[in-house]
Amino acid sequence: MISVPALGSVDVAVIGAGVVGSAIARLLSGHQLDVALIESRCDVGDGTSKANTAILHTGFDAKPGTLESRLVARGYHLLKAFADETGIPYEPTGALLVAWDDEQLAALPGLREKAQQNGYAESEIVGSEEVYRQVPTLGPGALGGLTVPGESIICTWTTNLALATDAVRRGTRLLRSHRVDSVTVGAESTVLHTSQGDLRARWVVNAAGLGSDTIDAQFGHDRFHLYPRRGELLVFDKQARPLVDKIVLPVPSKLGKGVLVSPTIYGNVMLGPTAEDMTDRTDTSTTEDGFGFLREKGERIMPRLLQEEVTASYAGLRAASDAPDYTVEVDAEQRYAVAGGIRSTGLTSSMAIAEYLSELLAKAGLDLRERTDLPAPPRMPNIGEARLRPHADGDRIAQDPAYGTVVCFCERVTQGEIRDALNSVIPPCDIDGLRRRTRAMNGRCQGFYCGANVTEMLQGNERKAHR
Repeated sequence: MISVPALGSVDVAVIGAGVVGSAIARLLSGHQLDVALIESRCDVGDGTSKANTAILHTGFDAKPGTLESRLVARGYHLLKAFADETGIPYEPTGALLVAWDDEQLAALPGLREKAQQNGYAESEIVGSEEVYRQVPTLGPGALGGLTVPGESIICTWTTNLALATDAVRRGTRLLRSHRVDSVTVGAESTVLHTSQGDLRARWVVNAAGLGSDTIDAQFGHDRFHLYPRRGELLVFDKQARPLVDKIVLPVPSKLGKGVLVSPTIYGNVMLGPTAEDMTDRTDTSTTEDGFGFLREKGERIMPRLLQEEVTASYAGLRAASDAPDYTVEVDAEQRYAVAGGIRSTGLTSSMAIAEYLSELLAKAGLDLRERTDLPAPPRMPNIGEARLRPHADGDRIAQDPAYGTVVCFCERVTQGEIRDALNSVIPPCDIDGLRRRTRAMNGRCQGFYCGANVTEMLQGNERKAHR
């Protein structure tokens, strides 16, 4: 007999508070359901979701006819609307695929045809003269290109936090630092045995990122297997931003999408990622080989970029799957759903995955009665450079001088912003979480000057919380 769980009972438990799990919890909590969002780490978006190339994709290059292509195209519009509603920073920069040899040039018509099959008709093939007109700083030898004017850059950190914040405001119970170790499926409910106690749920949704195949196996399935694909990135100083105002993409090959150059929402320029298949699902270290590979690619794509200072290097792990498409399915008998094998396009498709999965859940028997008392969507702090930041907002500073007191000078982060993050609906649990909410310590000095003050503010808030 299953004992009464220490953490209580819910209608739906969503495992994984990355961007997909947070989007699912948000949508389900818009119905008359008790929802729990369970995360093994101490913060939302601290797994595969945090180290994304941060592009809002049109879906032009997805494989036509796949679930991924359908959900990326739908998610593009859903996320853009949600960003407008909540203040998630994004910039519609557009993108340009650059062909560097005859084989790549010959592939452009097929890529344009693929885009049209995916419902995106705005792409155009351009010659080398137009390529260099659009991006004058490219290295020599570009033969032509394909324009993708709808591509945008976006803040992946704020996206994840906004979805999770909206979910919590709607009533979702967020359980951080709760690792799901095993499950016991019963006749009427499932018990999730977590590192902090047992939680009983009538329905379970598995959105556990790199761990989703492991959770899936605990429900008796063997339909997809994941392996971590490490992607290393170089971030260049803000002085490099005038070199490129749009995303510069390679022509995809059998080996993957390749290395891109892209402006970031924070005013930097990014080069990467690498693509290295791993076995360790926790290894996010950067490597000398990765650094050398990116510099070699950068020398051809944009040699002037390599004359600029590298502010940071980091690596993320993507969930590569042996299945050819997203795995989004529902087992009605077990009252169990999975959203697994979600590649880096999951940032764009997250809200569409939630929408699609909720339709499957309803067909499988989950009672989805919409609520009429939902709170207004949250308004997220702006940590992007496209709109007015607090340190430059005279009216805001006049109302609250804390927004005029700069703590992190590299990123112009103010005391008011850090205070707001520490007192937000989902406050950070550590310095990395505070970085993702404010950009503090993310600049050229990487916290050398501001680290002590920022850490003291975080620790002071923790001491106050424990009194």
